[in-house]
Amino acid sequence: MTLNSWLQIGVYIGVLLLLVKPLGAFMARIYEGDIPPWLRWLTPLERWLYRLCGVNAGEEMSWKSYAIAVLLFNAIGLVALYALQRVQGALPLNPQALPAVSPDSSFNTAASFATNTNWQDYGGETTMSYLTQMLGLTVQNFLSAATGMAVLIALVRGLARREASTVGNFWVDLTRSTLYILLPLSLVFAFFLVSQGVVQTLRPYATTTLVQSRIGADKKPITQQTIALGPAASQVAIKQLGTNGGGFFNVNSAHPLENPTPLCNFLEMLAILLIPAALCYTFGHMAGDVRQGWALLAVMTIVLVAFIIGCTCCEQAGNPRLAALGVDQTASALQPGGNMEGKETRFGIVNSALWATATTAASNGSVNSMHDSFTPLGGLFPMLMIQLSEVIFGGVGSGLYGMLIFAIVAVFIAGLMVGRTPEYLGKKIEAYEMKMASLVILIPCAVVLITTAIAVVTPAGRATVFNPGAHGFSEVLYATSSAGNNNGSAFAGLGVNNVFYNVLLGLAMLVSRYWLIVPTLAIAGSLGKKKLVPVGPGTLPTHGPLFIGLLIGVVLIVGALTFIPALALGPIVEQLQMVQ
Repeated sequence: MTLNSWLQIGVYIGVLLLLVKPLGAFMARIYEGDIPPWLRWLTPLERWLYRLCGVNAGEEMSWKSYAIAVLLFNAIGLVALYALQRVQGALPLNPQALPAVSPDSSFNTAASFATNTNWQDYGGETTMSYLTQMLGLTVQNFLSAATGMAVLIALVRGLARREASTVGNFWVDLTRSTLYILLPLSLVFAFFLVSQGVVQTLRPYATTTLVQSRIGADKKPITQQTIALGPAASQVAIKQLGTNGGGFFNVNSAHPLENPTPLCNFLEMLAILLIPAALCYTFGHMAGDVRQGWALLAVMTIVLVAFIIGCTCCEQAGNPRLAALGVDQTASALQPGGNMEGKETRFGIVNSALWATATTAASNGSVNSMHDSFTPLGGLFPMLMIQLSEVIFGGVGSGLYGMLIFAIVAVFIAGLMVGRTPEYLGKKIEAYEMKMASLVILIPCAVVLITTAIAVVTPAGRATVFNPGAHGFSEVLYATSSAGNNNGSAFAGLGVNNVFYNVLLGLAMLVSRYWLIVPTLAIAGSLGKKKLVPVGPGTLPTHGPLFIGLLIGVVLIVGALTFIPALALGPIVEQLQMVQ
């Protein structure tokens, strides 16, 4: 790696860590009901929303009532988004007269955006009207992110409270997440994006004359180009801040009207991890021990930096097949060096590898380069990052509550080692919590492996694998990993806009989102009812280097034991084939 590479990675991580405490403390105040003076003008709107929906903001819920509210609310959103796509051809704000979306694609997209996955089997500029983009996709970007944050806060309350039968009010947590956190941040970010050149308009697509005409496939000259426009900046802001990732345009943040400048690229990349990182401090503050939040942030940062360096090194090493032909792939003043296939020259290898690792660390899935064109080992790092159950930062809320589940498992393992009842934040971890934690950890792994097996053994699954051999398997494994862990990015090169993959991946996204939320809330309810156990000589400190190392080991071992055999059939064997 070059000095420039180290500087870019160092600046990114440094700025991210500097923003953790102020944003984390702000979010803690919001969830504790202490609205800052400069946002209190929104309080009447909050109260009006409660009256409109018949919500008693002062009434808290048991974990079961909280879970039912989560599931019903998200089911309504899924059905509404499906219906909107099916009738978009008859609705306004459709200047390109785009027709209704097919039933299977509508189901896949509705499941994708409701679950905060934002997997896309379509090209945005050729499929979705402006109304669908704004009223359907952008709204779900806010609500799915707020749902994850609400579930996290319920779990934090379960850890922080003693002998309590409630975990909060879902409607209040949802409203405050959206109204006081996601909306203000997105509004400011959207204005910045517009200032950088991200398009935000309701005008029809523009047509321009080419400087140099060319001959098309039909042997006729092409003299004009259609430039897709639309209200992109408002969606890009929340797609990054809410770890959604669904692009307004087909090529996502590689598109010059979605990510036009290096500064824009840096801040979009920063926005991916901003809220997940800050929520670590929020957790520590609300739990009464900020050291606990810093410990979890340290775990996430260590793994992230290791994967960024690994991915960058693999991409800067270049293609061994080209090196064997005598092609110079060394970085110099005249060339970036390494593997530039599928990458924007305005961003280069480091920003591409950094974005790829950050977007798969979070359940974001947005891209500024094509992961399918990475070297086999370079693509392995983003894929494995997804397969670590999206707990290295992860989605807003969902990533941290996933990491807290791993922390519970880690203290349980430590307790077994020393023959002591495991405790976390003064709460005993017993059989019930471990059963629920096992579900949270094992369900995504099972979903990924089962759907991969189905895809590679059935004719319908193999029919659209256009790249043979190990790389084709990698594309299938990446797609199922992305859906099964609610990430949303893709290797591409795999045809997924068909009934088989739309239904298979749509079901995978739904199972991996809601079959994890319910046991997480069950753990919150169980822990909230327990008494605090006094700290004793045998208590394992969960904020020091020993626990940080133990937690990293648990996360990596679970991922390695589950997916290394599958990775050996894909990117690992493909890399070996390249160096033969």
